[in-house]
Parts: sequence; C-alpha cells; structure tokens
Amino acid sequence: MNTMMPGEDNIRARDSTVATGRQMTGLDIEKDQIIEMACIITDSELNVLAEGPNLIINQPDELLEGMSEWCKEHHGKSGLTQAVRDSKITLEQAEYEFLSFIRQHTPPGQCPLAGNSVHADKRFLDKFMPQFMYHLHYRIIDVSTIKELCRRWFPEEYKMAPHKKATHRALDDICESIKELQYYRATVFKSSTDKKKSKIVENGGSNNS
Repeated sequence: MNTMMPGEDNIRARDSTVATGRQMTGLDIEKDQIIEMACIITDSELNVLAEGPNLIINQPDELLEGMSEWCKEHHGKSGLTQAVRDSKITLEQAEYEFLSFIRQHTPPGQCPLAGNSVHADKRFLDKFMPQFMYHLHYRIIDVSTIKELCRRWFPEEYKMAPHKKATHRALDDICESIKELQYYRATVFKSSTDKKKSKIVENGGSNNS
C-alpha cells in the first residue's frame, strides 16, 4: 500500500535517493556474500530524511574463513567478522527489513540507489536482494563517478574533498559518501550556478544575450 501523500510531498519523495553501504566477503559475485548493510534516504538536497536498518547478516564459517587476506584483516580489525558469526539475521530477513523501510519512504520505481562504487554493489543486490532492487529506479548515483570527474575537471576542489576514515563499516561508508557528495554539491556543482548568476547580472538581469 502506498502511504505517500499526494502533491508536493509526493514530488519530494520521487526526488529522494536511497543511499546504501555494504560490506561483503569479497567481490566475486559467484562465491561472495553480503555481510553488512545499512540504508539512509536523503532528499534532493542531500538532507537526511530517514535512517533505516543497519544490519549484520549471518554467514557460514566456511565463507568467512575463505575470505581474502584483505577482508580477513579489515573485517577482523573492525569486529565485523565476529559480529557476522554472532548474528542471527538471515539474508532473507535483511531484505525484508530494508524493503519495508524504503516502501515506507519512497514510491516504487522512482528513486535511485546511491553510494560510492555503487555499480559494483548493485550486482550483489540484484542477485541477493532482487525485491529491494525492484522497488528502486534502474538508474544509480555513483559518487565515485563524480569523484573521478572532479579529479579531471576540478582538481583544486578535488584535493579539498573530505577524507574518509576507512572504518570499512556499512553505516560509516554511507555517511562519508553523503558528506562527500554534499561537498561536491556545494563547491563544484554550485560553482556552475554561480557563474550563470554572475553572467545574468552582467547582462543587466536578463539571461538573454
């Protein structure tokens, strides 16, 4: 059932983004699994509208023991590996909770998935949480793409972008991605608007040449 209000509230809901952060046992879609996921919904100006579940998903010991050395080191150091062993939450339960959350706050088929390198994570979500992905728009907002474009086109602004703490935990990853995108929104994207406004002022208040 759609609980969205008609009119302006519904328009704002359609402009929301679904920012997710995940940790996996690796990047091999054939053998690796999601072990942690969190979700935050933002409006078109990147203000947080709702903070969703932050779940650790149980996976078998064999899978954890077969992780790469990088994953073993970082997930072990962050405490995630042990938390996965202790968790009682299944992948199916996690998808249900995330799907219930986004259904409460976003209309079906309208809002894109967002995050850093989210194109890679989308592959796992398409496979392991298909109903969650079916609710979202087919487009994505990949902060890493914006980062790479800024590195090439706005190198000075790129150098001043917020540094990540690299905790390798899902909720921290989302918050850092949102903060990074807010920075680009306030500097790089805003600069184009300011230049346009300056041109209008120079032309005597009109945007016609």
